[in-house]
Amino acid sequence: MREEGIKWAVLGTGVIANEMAQALQKSGKNLFAVGNRTYAKAVAFAEKYGVEKVYSDFNEMFTDPDIDAIYITTPHNTHIGFMRKAIEGGKHVLAEKSITLNSSELNEAVELAMKHNVIIGEAMTIYHMPVYKKLKDILDSGALGKVNLITVNFGSFKEYDMSNRFFNRDLAGGAMLDIGVYALSLIRWFMKPDPESMLTDVNFAPTGVDEQVTMLLSNYEGQMATVALSLHSKQPKRAMISCEKGYIEIMEYPRAWEAKITDAVSGETRLLSSGEHTDALKYELEDFEAAVRNEENHLHLDYTLDVMELMTKARYEWGMTYPEEA
Repeated sequence: MREEGIKWAVLGTGVIANEMAQALQKSGKNLFAVGNRTYAKAVAFAEKYGVEKVYSDFNEMFTDPDIDAIYITTPHNTHIGFMRKAIEGGKHVLAEKSITLNSSELNEAVELAMKHNVIIGEAMTIYHMPVYKKLKDILDSGALGKVNLITVNFGSFKEYDMSNRFFNRDLAGGAMLDIGVYALSLIRWFMKPDPESMLTDVNFAPTGVDEQVTMLLSNYEGQMATVALSLHSKQPKRAMISCEKGYIEIMEYPRAWEAKITDAVSGETRLLSSGEHTDALKYELEDFEAAVRNEENHLHLDYTLDVMELMTKARYEWGMTYPEEA
């Protein structure tokens, strides 16, 4: 690792790319390079954040010797192609969720990363928010007993614009890959071992992508979870983890900063607070850089693999595929 630290490039200039640049600045660093299909957008982005290098052809970042790590913020169905190029160029890769389109692509990326001795990870906020790390410690201590049931909701109201990426099959739209990945990642965080039984139901949008989804999951320890997702019906982003001796309630769970813990016997509650929701990407980048430096690895790629397997299995059971999977 170079003495001056990890040099980052970002692919894309959308909302997440902006948050990423701001997160690095919060840590006293600067994004080194940016690439985008539209060169003018990359130039404007660079001027906004003081980025040193702008690629006239974004593909140059994959072989640029000045770059250590690349954050891929493009649509899900483009990730694997860019990941191949980055990994083969010796770059560490952090990819926006969902990390790939399906399990086959993710397995390929993992094998390729091992071959080229680089780190890859999914930008899943739940695995990096401080409050989740503290909750895991509490549960591991046995203070609340065994986790028995997890219920998770995520509902957004998206206008029926079928060209919008949320409903567009050509842009890998649908509830599962866009918001279901959060719900299943939370479940995987609290459920040991991973679910091996799954029942699902789905309503499709006119474009054929999944607009509304319900899921029932369980594992051989008897732990169960329910999921309710919608792209056209507003719900709170709420999770409840029900244990033998109490329960945990979490609102805005993708970037949660607090959780309410209730004692099942006394009814007493306490609020656990840790971290800031506005620092979600800062926590992600810090954990990723620690893994690159061969320090503690909090990327939980094993959980990412489990979640991707569930999402892929569900979609294939519905007969719902994307053009790239034909």
